[in-house]
Amino acid sequence: MKLFHTVIKVFVALSGGVDSSVAAALLKQAGYQVTGVFFKPWQPERGAFCNWKEERQVALAAATALDIPFKTWDFSKEYKTWVADYMINAYQHGLTPNPDVMCNKEIKFGLFLKRALKEGAELIATGHYARLGREMTNSKLLKGIDENKDQSYFLWTLTQKQLKYVLFPVGDLTKPDVRKLAKKFKLPNYAKKDSQGICFIGPVVLREFLKHYLKAKTGKIINDNGLAVGQHDGVQLYTIGQRHGLNIGNGQGPYFVTHKDLKKNIVYVTTDSKKLDQLSKKVLVKTVSWVGEAPKFPAKVSAMIRYRGELIPVSINKTINGLAVDFLKPARALASGQSIVFYKGQELLGGGILE
Repeated sequence: MKLFHTVIKVFVALSGGVDSSVAAALLKQAGYQVTGVFFKPWQPERGAFCNWKEERQVALAAATALDIPFKTWDFSKEYKTWVADYMINAYQHGLTPNPDVMCNKEIKFGLFLKRALKEGAELIATGHYARLGREMTNSKLLKGIDENKDQSYFLWTLTQKQLKYVLFPVGDLTKPDVRKLAKKFKLPNYAKKDSQGICFIGPVVLREFLKHYLKAKTGKIINDNGLAVGQHDGVQLYTIGQRHGLNIGNGQGPYFVTHKDLKKNIVYVTTDSKKLDQLSKKVLVKTVSWVGEAPKFPAKVSAMIRYRGELIPVSINKTINGLAVDFLKPARALASGQSIVFYKGQELLGGGILE
């Protein structure tokens, strides 16, 4: 590629955070022609406060410090349709979705990638803690070096077609290293705290945000013996394995949510946490996506069922209805709608959504 171009043009997704800013700095240092792009997200009318304007100013300040062009692209409609509405609809149907996965699929590596290429970029980059192993005909998606920050879990929908245009400049670094580099590059956000949650929700608790958008009604919380031990605020607001926020004050807890019945509007709980393991021995996975070629079935791999969760040995096999997953070690509190991601060592093979 460098034989035909003196400089490679890269558009970097600048969020205002230190990771994406350092990614841009490293690319410029390496000789790329870097442009920073900030995405304007959806701003809810109720139930949340998004400080996107402040984040944009931080991103602009970082771009100014690096002396790179800066663009702001309005993705608010797409954020609402592909991320917010998806999340709200999933919760309404009793599922436990992961909006970060959809944000990566539809916004960062979908809309952003397409528009960047259209506007002259040859590559895009983000501040994700993930790595790429380039081979002759394809790319392997690998976990980030920093186990405490690895974000590969959120990237299971990525394809070879997308990965050939992607760079992850901070994937080989630890968070402390990124902080040191930010200070070295004299970035204004070198000490900025990591953002928490989804941008358009801001500092508001997700459950409180959802109350404004879900058609939820109060109902009974019932224990193993069929006795009502409390009242819930809406079945959709609870997830399998949940322990906190149940407001059961009979002194016999802690209680854990084992399952939910949307039709009867009942949340079922137990004080025996081992029952959560018994519910999670075998599952069906749909909406399956493989980063490269699918493995030969049946296959023994490792699975991660939540961000920064442990890797659990599983056996997977293809079926008419999707992917059958047998857990060779108990996996606690699997919830429909969750992402399950498959690994072989450091390599992310693919993933899917739990039925």
